Amino acid sequence: MSQEKKEERFDRALEEMGVRIKDANQFKVREDVFDEVTYLALYKLVHKKWISVIGGSISTGKEANVFYAERDGAPIAIKIYRIRTANFNTMGDYIRGDRRFANVKKNRKDLIFAWTKKEYSNLARAKEAGVPVPDPLVWDRNILVMSFIGEDERPYPQLRNAEIEDPAAVYQELTGYIETLYTKAELIHADLSEFNILYGDKPYLIDMGQSVTRDHPRAFAFLMRDIKNINRFFKNRCTVQGDEELFNAITGLSTAEP
Repeated sequence: MSQEKKEERFDRALEEMGVRIKDANQFKVREDVFDEVTYLALYKLVHKKWISVIGGSISTGKEANVFYAERDGAPIAIKIYRIRTANFNTMGDYIRGDRRFANVKKNRKDLIFAWTKKEYSNLARAKEAGVPVPDPLVWDRNILVMSFIGEDERPYPQLRNAEIEDPAAVYQELTGYIETLYTKAELIHADLSEFNILYGDKPYLIDMGQSVTRDHPRAFAFLMRDIKNINRFFKNRCTVQGDEELFNAITGLSTAEP
């Protein structure tokens, strides 16, 4: 079946669900994204009135695609983890050792469902602790629905592409987020960099599927990596704390060796 036919078939399926496609030219079907499992999850979310409009792609990552959408006129974001092509082995490294997911089966589908639930849980914990992240709204199978971080249907830019008027202030905000995650949410982002921070009225942390709890076997190693990434980005923009100094200040330990 041609790509055009697939798109037409998918458009009809969405219309039957009661979903409107906001911009057909921007919304393109990817065969590795919209499989039967995703259709079922999407149908359930539409049936429960979580999604009324689907728009164009916001981002395409290593494991997931994010789409702009709306719920009764309010902007939201839909993150769809790709069951067929997501990096199964990499996900397992972060799931293993997380006591919350000790009983997850080892097959690809169940692992990705657990990963979606994990990101929902991590965002909820971060939000409750006061860290600016997308509001997690609902999840089903491999789909996560979140608040939209941006304006006029456009997401805020990644930190690497943003114009930062006061780098020192933003650096202090971000190191404060890392500390709050660790002390209040008892989480480590575990993949923090200028690629996983959106910058608008303030910085927002995103992509928290891999985030781990403080008792994870590799928690300190992940925390140090986050610190080094933030210091690397800001070191030529403002004064930064030393890696070990910041690690010690956040953890209360006397050594930076994980």
